[in-house]
Amino acid sequence: MRRYLSIFLFALAIVGGTLAQTGCIVVPARPARVWVPGYYATGHVWVGGYWRYH
Repeated sequence: MRRYLSIFLFALAIVGGTLAQTGCIVVPARPARVWVPGYYATGHVWVGGYWRYH
């Protein structure tokens, strides 16, 4: 009887874990800050580096 109870509890844990994962809400990652280095634009104008969200 203990063997059947053990198998039943194991199967219940597997099924419960599977059902718990079916309704997961996926949250998008936070926007990352990306450093854009300085560069020369048209007309030889220097544009300094800055942070932007990507």
